[in-house]
Parts: sequence; structure tokens; C-alpha cells
Amino acid sequence: MDLVDHSPHQPEPIPRIASASNLVLIDNYDSFTWNVYQYLVLEGATVKVYRNDEISLAELTAINPTQLVISPGPGHPSTDAGISTEAIQYFSGKIPVLGVCMGEQCIFSAFGGEVKVTGEILHGKASPLRHDGKGLYEGLPQDLPVTRYHSLAGTHSSLPDCLEVTSWIASGPDGDKGIIMGVRHRELLVEGVQFHPESILTAEGRHMLKNFLKMKGGTWTENEKSKNQPNGHLSVPGFNDNSMNLTGTEISTLRADPKQNESILEKIYRHRRRAVEAQKLLPSLRPADLQHSYRCNVSPSQISFPERLKESSFSLSLMAEIKRASPSKGNISLDVCAAEQARKYALAGASVISVLTEPEWFKGGIEDLRTVRQVLEGMPNRPAVLRKEFIFEEYQILEARLAGADTVLLIVKMLEVSALGRLYHYSRKLGMEPLVEVNTVEEMDIATKLGAKVIGVNNRNLTNFKVDLDTTSRLMEKTSKETIVCALSGISGPKDVEDYKLSGVGAVLVGEALMRATNITTFVDELLGDSEINRFHDEQDNVLVKICGTRTPEAAKASIEAGADLIGIILVEGRKRYVSPQVAVEISKVVHELKKPTTHVRLEQDNKLSKKATEYFDHTSSLILRQDRAMLVGVFQNQPLSHILVQQKLLNLDIVQLHGSEPIEWASLIPVPTIRRFGPEDPGLGLRGYHALPLLDSAIGGTGQTLDVDSIRRTLDPDRGVRVILAGGLNPENVRTVLKQIDRGSKIVAVDVSSGVEEDGIQNVKKIREFVRAAKAAYRDL
Repeated sequence: MDLVDHSPHQPEPIPRIASASNLVLIDNYDSFTWNVYQYLVLEGATVKVYRNDEISLAELTAINPTQLVISPGPGHPSTDAGISTEAIQYFSGKIPVLGVCMGEQCIFSAFGGEVKVTGEILHGKASPLRHDGKGLYEGLPQDLPVTRYHSLAGTHSSLPDCLEVTSWIASGPDGDKGIIMGVRHRELLVEGVQFHPESILTAEGRHMLKNFLKMKGGTWTENEKSKNQPNGHLSVPGFNDNSMNLTGTEISTLRADPKQNESILEKIYRHRRRAVEAQKLLPSLRPADLQHSYRCNVSPSQISFPERLKESSFSLSLMAEIKRASPSKGNISLDVCAAEQARKYALAGASVISVLTEPEWFKGGIEDLRTVRQVLEGMPNRPAVLRKEFIFEEYQILEARLAGADTVLLIVKMLEVSALGRLYHYSRKLGMEPLVEVNTVEEMDIATKLGAKVIGVNNRNLTNFKVDLDTTSRLMEKTSKETIVCALSGISGPKDVEDYKLSGVGAVLVGEALMRATNITTFVDELLGDSEINRFHDEQDNVLVKICGTRTPEAAKASIEAGADLIGIILVEGRKRYVSPQVAVEISKVVHELKKPTTHVRLEQDNKLSKKATEYFDHTSSLILRQDRAMLVGVFQNQPLSHILVQQKLLNLDIVQLHGSEPIEWASLIPVPTIRRFGPEDPGLGLRGYHALPLLDSAIGGTGQTLDVDSIRRTLDPDRGVRVILAGGLNPENVRTVLKQIDRGSKIVAVDVSSGVEEDGIQNVKKIREFVRAAKAAYRDL
């Protein structure tokens, strides 16, 4: 391009403008900062300049700027921009924000994007600019010459969902978008340019800054409203059932006095906006931090919310809510443990667990969501997890996904249609179909036009908090047959759901009544009725028996014929019961070929037919039992994982037992069920999703040391869902008594014996038979 001086020759400044009376310009130690300052002053702004390392965020906040501009600068935004990125994150949504060159890169990274080397090193090069004609570029022609000084730029592949490309350098014969030259936040009034509008080689650079200074408010919505108001003043809209198009920013920013005449809903929403803004400033919780965590694939696995709603053991699916308090009812159950409550809900048949994460009025938090997801880990047919919150931006949705949510709540009343659509699609992009909440016909129309697959009808009016259970039935006719309609709020007993069963409602959400129920399972059965017949017996018929320390094929054969369910071989060199690889192969052949003398019948739940969640250890207990033959267990202790994997394959081990200090996570890397040894005080015994069963043993296996019965009780009692294999000093004479003394029903799935069935160090067939007989008789006595 021809080099043309586009600077304003003999420029005349325009009069000072009131809306730009306190503009702050952050200097990233660049000579172009003076040129930016000059253009802004010429366009009527009163500008204060601060270097990026000579002012704190608190000091910036106290200045109360009318606009924020981030200057160009050398280096990378992550290492050389000082306060710039933090300032962008804080002031976005409050005042207009502009970034130039490195300032634009700071915007890109502040919202989660990556700034990388472009492959070009440009210093004073003029390039033709393509743009979208909006914002900074309003009223400007295409292919403007702009000046570029950069080797870095934001990448298309990492462009955050909340940003859009506004200008670019055309690439290829079709003018495709090449290197990004400008970005704009989709909701907040934030723009950035990679080029230099203040350079003499850039055409219309002063016009761009003039366009910026015309912008008002913290969002594009506020900016549009200001154009229609006399003297540029913002209107103060009301908030009622007929005014659904308010953003949280409008509620918190536009009121002259937000505390006058506001509803409780507005008050909560204003408070949440302020709390989220403060949270986003904290290291590790900034938007960019969450984006990086998500890219590291640390989010827990997820399930389909709509599909899980369709799978219920009742005619109506249950959405069970963890709700410590509410604005209308006050405190309900402040001391409830969210994880424990979630487990009760799951086992009672809930298809969804709703977790309120608002801390002030509902007494919840994101940590509740995280622990609820953790307690459901590994649980077959686990419920979906819903984050129930006042959601107004993508940050909260990403936060929910990282904490383990399968879905989030979007309230139509609280969101503009455009914001609702943006958040809906962002949630789906993260694999979460949202629950879209409505209360009126107009809101239902919005939800159906959006294409929401799951619509929740709130029977409680969020403005006056009155409950009308017929609201759901009235709005049903507005939906298609494919839409799952959920009745939310006000449900306390069986009569409340009778009409819903007949009208085609797919699910009901119950909170307060469940939180107050003395027996959750009974309450749910009475509320929804007609549950599937549960064929699972809490008490197993008898205990499984593992004969460990087997050293010969003959001993293995005798143990199986005596009724043993598991045959253990020690594969740790140096231990007195160690078997060589050759002998281990022979024992494996016997175990895999010899049939059990009788079929071991045990009533258990058919998880394929059941639609209820089941305890993790109830499920994994079935993995260590075969009806046709015994199972071979290889015992390892502090050996390399690679060695264990080779031996498992070589010996065709059915189960691997880790008897040392191996990491618990190894269980996920071993292709067969894993038993792991724990002492009574060892942490991690009840951890779900790793070992199939914990083995509760004395300090050194095979020594004959007996576990203290009281310590066993203390270990098992706190966790009603834990199941264990019991070992340590058991023999034919005491196993029956020990099991009776512990008296913990099905918590002891199996008993493990080694020295207790030996005589002079050799396994004794008579003792094995007596041990098997005594152990299996113990549960029949209980």
C-alpha cells in the first residue's frame, strides 16, 4: 500500500465532553501511548495516564474512571502488562474498555484466549483492514489502511465464546479472515484493536477513538439505550412480570438507588452480580484460569440431563433439591451435609439432584455442588447434577461444569432473549442441556422458540413468591410432545402430583419437603408411588470366602471343592508364601477350568433393569463373584505398575490385590477389578470409583494378627455404603464369632484367610472346609 500521512494536520481539539471527564489510560511503557493520549484529548476526553506497575487496582477503583484504555506495549500480555489484565477484568461490564495492540491482546487473554506468535514480524507496516462496521468501525469504509507493529496476536482456535472477531486482515483470494485485528465482547462494552489507530499511517484512527468516546455504560445494551435518551442519560426500567428483558447489569447499574422498591429477586440478583465480579478478580478463579482448567480436561465426567430424566423407577421423575434455606421460608436445614443428602436422594430414586449454590439467601455454595458430584462418583445409574443458581454469564456455567454439573438453570425472567440464547448455546457447547425456567405464557413462548428440550415451570411467582400448582398444567399445552416439562416448587405431598401424572408432566422438583423428611426413601415412595420392584436385598445370603497364600495346584483344587469363592496367590518375591511364575500358571489353569461344586445363589439387583441408582460398592461386590467357578486373585506389594500389568495378563488374573502403599489411582489403570489393603485408620478406604473393594487387614498380611472389633466398627459405621473384605487373624474357630460381634450386615462382603487354615505352614484341607462352613453360616445366624 502507498504510504500516506493520515495524521490530523494542525488539529483543533473539540470542547471537553462530560461523559469522558475522567478517562484512565494505562501506559504499558510504549512511546505510542503519547499518540493515543493526543487523539483522545483532541476528541474531548479528560485523560489521566498511569504506568502499568505504578498503580494498584484499589487505587484505580478509587479514581472512578469514566472509560479505561489500555495502551500498546512491548512483550507479552501475560508477563509485561502489569495491572492491565486485572483492570480489564474488573472494569468490564462497568464502563467502556478499549485495548490497543498489547491492550487488545490483554483483552483476548483476560477472557480465556491465547496470544501466540503469528509467523510475521511487522514494524510500521500498513495493511488493508476488513471490519464488521460496528462499534469502533461505525461509519467507516472497508479496506482502510491501518498500521501494524506486532509479532503476536490472538488465535482463532482459542477465541473465547464471549468474544467475537470485529476486524481482520483478508487472507487468500476469497478474502477469508486472516490474522485477528480486533475483538469485541458479545455483551460487555469491551473492544480491542491489534493495529495502531493513533499512527500517522492509519486512516480514520481519530474517528475510531471518537466512536469509542461516544459509548456509554458497561454493556452494549446500555449503550443502545443511551442513544435514545435526551442528553445521553440512561433510563431506569422497572422490573415486573411484563419486563423480562433486563440483564443483571441493568438491574445493578441502571437504578439511581437500587435499594428502593426492589423485589427480593432483584436484590438477590444484584448481590450475585457483585459477588461474581469480586470472585473473578481472585487468582485461580479468574475467567482465564477457569478456561485453562477446562482445557486441561479436569471436569468430571457428565451424563445427559434429558436422557436421565427419562429413566425413572416412577411414573414421574424426581428432581430432589438440596436447599438449606429460602427467602420465603427462612432456614430449613442449615446443618445438612450436601454429600450425605445427595447419596440418600440417589438411593431413594432421584433422577436429578438440584444443588442450590447461592450463599446468602439459600445458604449454598459451589463446594456443595462439587461434593455432591464426588459422592456420586462410580455410582451405577447416578442422578444428573443440576446447578440451581441465578446465572447471567458464561463464567458461572463454566464454573458449574468444572465442579461437576451435568446441567444448569437458566431463568427466562432474569435474562434478555439474546443473553438467554447465548447462555443456552454456551451450556450446550459444554455438553450440558440447560433447564430453562418459565412462569408465564410469554416466557414459555420464549423457551419453546429457543428450542429448549427441558422446560421447568416454576409454580412460584418469583416477584411475589405466591405458589399456584396449576401453573404447570396450564402451560403444558404450549409445548411439543418431545419437550420434557418439569413442575418446580410448591410440591409437598402425593396429592400435589396426582394431576401431573395424568397431564404428561415429566418430572417434579421437590426441595423443602424432602429436606424436612425424617425418612427420605419412605417419603419418595409415598409421594410418587408405583416404584419398580426392587429385587435387591440389603442383607446378602452369605459371605464370600477368599483362601489366600495358595502355593500348589492341589491346594487350589481342594479350596475350590471346599466352597471357596476366591483363590489368592502371593506374587511378591521374598514372602514365605510366594509362588514362582511357573507354579502360578499351573494354579491359574486349575482355577479357570475347575467348576464350583454347587451354584452359589445370591440375590442381587439387576442393574440393567433397574433405573434407580445403586451404591458403588454394592455394584463392585458383584464383580468379585462368579457363579460357575472361583476367581483368581494375584497379590502384589509395592511393585512397579508395569510389572503388575504384565503378570495380570500372563497369569490371566481375575482380580489384582494391592497390599502395599501403591497409589489408589492405580486401580483405574489396571484392567481387572482391584482389591486394596487398608488398615482401620487409613484414609481412602471408602473412596468410590477406584478399588472394587477395600480389604480391611492387620499391618502385615498372613501374620495371624487379629483386627480389633471396636476399630472395625468405628471404621464401618460412618459410611453406610461402604463394603469390605475382612482379614487378619481369622480361623475356623473365631470367624463366626467375629462376624457376629461386628454385626454390620452386608458391609462385610468377604472374609480373607491365610495362616488360619494352615498347619505347620501348609494349607490344611480340613481347616479350609471348616472355615468355609463357619463363615457362610455366620450370616444365616444374623
